[in-house]
Amino acid sequence: MSIVTELILNADSEARYPAPKELRIFQDFLKTGEQRIRIARLLAENEQRIVQNGSARFWERVPVTPSNSGNPRKTASCQRDQGWYIRLIAYSILAGSEKPLEEIGTVGIKEMYNSLEIPLRNIVECMRCLKEEAVLLMSPEDAAEVVPYFDLIIRSLS
Repeated sequence: MSIVTELILNADSEARYPAPKELRIFQDFLKTGEQRIRIARLLAENEQRIVQNGSARFWERVPVTPSNSGNPRKTASCQRDQGWYIRLIAYSILAGSEKPLEEIGTVGIKEMYNSLEIPLRNIVECMRCLKEEAVLLMSPEDAAEVVPYFDLIIRSLS
């Protein structure tokens, strides 16, 4: 859900117009639109690069892991999931809200990886590596917008 949808639904649930404070939030959201689009585009255009470099960084830190087992199917599956998280972060940045990431990407995340017998500490470290790679491609201002979304995933796994 985007910040705009949230503002409207909150006001509508109380049968009122958005309050001045809510309108300021909406204005601020609009002011950051170009930045959010730029970041989402950068993530989309560099997803493969972020995943490839992030995986290499991860394998240096954690060499014994299913994604680095020599089984191309496992590697592809792990990297597909990594790309999926990059995409969810882009959605959240566009929405100006953590909700897409929370609702699609973090609900049941621990249970899923535990059921697959993938150590959570590995996924946490992998997300740190992806975050580091994504940040390398961005200005400090853009990186400051992206980091909290990676941190949300990391917190969800901890």
